[in-house]
Amino acid sequence: MLSAQTVIYVQNGSEDLTLVANYLAGILNPATGFGIKVESVDQAPTSGIYFALTGNEKSGEAYELTITEKLISLSSSSPAGLFYGIQTLRHLLPASIEKSSVQEGQWLIATGTIKDSPTFGYRGAMLDVARHFFSVEDVKRFIDLISIYKMNALHLHLSDDQGWRIEIKSWPNLTVVGSAKEVGGTEGGFYTQEEYKGIVKYAQDRFVTIVPEIDMPGHTNSALASYAELNCDGKATETYTGIDVGFSTFCTDKEVVYEFVDDVVRELVEMTPGPYIHIGGDESHVTAMEDYIPFIERAQAIVKKYGKTVMGWDEIAHAKLEESSVVQWWAKVENAKMGVEQGAKVLVSPATNAYLDMQYDSTTRIGLHWAGYTEVDNAYIWDPVDIAKGIPAESMIGIEAPIWTETITNMDELEYMTFPRLPGLAEIGWTPKSARDWETYKVRLGNQKARFEALEIDFYASKLVPWE
Repeated sequence: MLSAQTVIYVQNGSEDLTLVANYLAGILNPATGFGIKVESVDQAPTSGIYFALTGNEKSGEAYELTITEKLISLSSSSPAGLFYGIQTLRHLLPASIEKSSVQEGQWLIATGTIKDSPTFGYRGAMLDVARHFFSVEDVKRFIDLISIYKMNALHLHLSDDQGWRIEIKSWPNLTVVGSAKEVGGTEGGFYTQEEYKGIVKYAQDRFVTIVPEIDMPGHTNSALASYAELNCDGKATETYTGIDVGFSTFCTDKEVVYEFVDDVVRELVEMTPGPYIHIGGDESHVTAMEDYIPFIERAQAIVKKYGKTVMGWDEIAHAKLEESSVVQWWAKVENAKMGVEQGAKVLVSPATNAYLDMQYDSTTRIGLHWAGYTEVDNAYIWDPVDIAKGIPAESMIGIEAPIWTETITNMDELEYMTFPRLPGLAEIGWTPKSARDWETYKVRLGNQKARFEALEIDFYASKLVPWE
């Protein structure tokens, strides 16, 4: 039981441990009012909460959580593992621990031992901030929500026909012209480089890797409207606020296009410590294949030059890929197989199961359904290896749940489409198939209602779930 006498202890001399312990204190203190402090010790205490790093390994996400009547011990080979153990601990506490004001009642925790580790190393969500722009604070809240369910990557879709959302200092018109609007013609926006760095740091503190995407050579109208020279006819296009796809393309024969790509990638790399730069590559319908393939190969080379790994939608597998590249399967598994045949890895994001912007059913007030309706059970009852037939598990880096925002305009709508599907998708990434079962999962999900409400998440109350 937590009390006003509870202290979080960490092994002496570890700054990483102190940061993670302070994160836990930040979760516990608002609702309990205890003012729990973090202290360093040379040996394990007999009561309180104790964090320890075991072994010399500084990576890996496995952890062990042991709870007795007097002591909560959390150990891992890495700070990331401790962070995921914290998420388990918070789920063992009453849901009111998520409240931002002092709550009455006892803070009881069941005793026992949990040994846990993830199935996949990459467990992510994607947020489209191009169709509708989301503020820095909105993105930070989204990071907080996905990290509660042990997701460790946030893919930011930073550019599309409707908007360019990241400051590129060498091409300033991208944020003068390209960022001005969003779908529907309302005011858009962009992140300054300092704001983006702040998002990256916030994510790092929650062991979430930011994966920035600049979609190309299609989905590029916001750039084409900003700079005439990126067009074959040398004329800037009009800005676009609709939701059609496939009509735009860089002029892939012009050298200035590759100078542009180089500058954009260089500036992104300078701000992005994570390993990936996503180059899009999807739905470039008006780019002839004989132009598309060399463009993707040159863009890939530019990313590699700056020391990063290319990620792209499954269409990029038509090009010659580096063995380190990652093909994000969303539409055609045949494309993903072509990538694997070249030695590339696969990120699994099937639109039919993992796209969070798909409507739950025909009555859903927002979202689309071009990939079908995706009720909560359909988002959970699938397995990456089973669904991506012919692609071995060892070729998969993990799964990602994208949410596109053609119809999603604010945080309440974003949460409504994300929850309660995201916890199930997160579980697919973390938990092996043998330990997943819809009948037991839906009960556990129903028990999340109080936590969703404490976190003020505007969630969809599916009739398939026994909400408690």
